[in-house]
This record gives sequence, C-alpha cells and structure tokens, in this order.
Amino acid sequence: MLELVKYIVETFAEHKDAIEYKETENEAEGTVEITVYLDERDMGKVIGKQGKIAKAMRTLVRAAAPHDGKKYLVEIREKEAK
Repeated sequence: MLELVKYIVETFAEHKDAIEYKETENEAEGTVEITVYLDERDMGKVIGKQGKIAKAMRTLVRAAAPHDGKKYLVEIREKEAK
C-alpha cells in the first residue's frame, strides 16, 4: 500500500527529495497508518483544492486495500523544519 501512496504523492510533489514516509501498524485496532511528511511548498499541490486530491488518494487506498481486516489510514503532514 505504501508504494501506491508514494506513486500518487510523487506525481504531484515538486520536491521529491524532501518527502518522508512512515508506516505504523496498530494490531490492537487493526489499522495501518501511513504518514506522509512533505515540504511546506508541496502541501497545497498534494492536498489539492478543498482537499480533493487527498480525499481521492484515501479512496484509492481504501479500494486497493487487501481484504485482511485491516483499515488503512493516510495522513499528510508538513515536515518539521530542522
């Protein structure tokens, strides 16, 4: 599932070298959370107007998820300045 998220995010982002991904599985809740950390300049491009791209990405992830009882969540966050 992470590969699908990477493909979608990198299609829209201009600063691909600044993107970080974190995948966290919570077996107790049956969820897998994929967090995408973006450069602030790419936030609007990846989220889209009124969040349409982000919503579509979440819908694709939900549709492509294997039927193993796990729920996949996608979070998009701004990367912390170092």
